[in-house]
Amino acid sequence: MLTKKEQELLDLLTPHAESHGVEIVTLEIVGARKAPTIRVYIDTEHGVGFDELASSQSWINDLMDEADPFPGAYTLEVSSPGIDRPLRTADHFNRFAGETVVVKTTSPIDGRSSFTGTLLGMAAQDVRVDCDGNEVAIPLGSIKRANVKGTFDFRS
Repeated sequence: MLTKKEQELLDLLTPHAESHGVEIVTLEIVGARKAPTIRVYIDTEHGVGFDELASSQSWINDLMDEADPFPGAYTLEVSSPGIDRPLRTADHFNRFAGETVVVKTTSPIDGRSSFTGTLLGMAAQDVRVDCDGNEVAIPLGSIKRANVKGTFDFRS
């Protein structure tokens, strides 16, 4: 799911995140090679507000300055995971069981590489998704991208 560089940066940040009471949900590098953007998605037990974003931006920026992941300029963005929360780890797939998810795979499984349905959780190393009454087992290692499919209730 992550590139080698993204995984290196995630490995750098994760131990520090735990000591700050923050979870690094995922990390992505986007944009031009000469001036990429590093997006770090964080979460806490109580959600993410301005204070969590500001304090996390500070220590993440310090670590990035120290690591100097790219020659030249880059942009750092620290954000909440949002309504379409990315799912990356076995813990994520178990924690969000019952939610509607969209899972994209690196190669087809039973002729499909995109699955939308109810997340059932993990079984061994497989993510289980109920797609229209059919349970699909998707190997964790074959997932390219997965996220909760956010919904709004406009009646409230």
